[in-house]
Amino acid sequence: MNIFWGILWGITAQVLTFFQLQGQMKYQWMKDYTWVVVLLGIPISFMFMQSVKHFVLAFGGEIWPSRLLGFGIGVIIFTLMSELLFKEPFTTKTGICLFLGVLIILTQLFYK
Repeated sequence: MNIFWGILWGITAQVLTFFQLQGQMKYQWMKDYTWVVVLLGIPISFMFMQSVKHFVLAFGGEIWPSRLLGFGIGVIIFTLMSELLFKEPFTTKTGICLFLGVLIILTQLFYK
């Protein structure tokens, strides 16, 4: 169950981080209210902390798997969000990076 919660917290935090960091390129209000966007980093940080906590619990106290899972989730979310919101082309390079992100996640979850 900790894996589930770690992934859920991680996805939520990555989506919000994408908006926080890239949103100013798409939404004028994020440029106009920079400090509001900065302060949104507080709950986002809490979400990342929850994700890490659940991953560390799931992996018997090891911290390295949480970092790799977080990275893999981040690659997937960034790929999807940049395609959906910014219509960035899906190139071979992007596909390879996405494949590697998925491979990192699968390795952490299933390789013992």
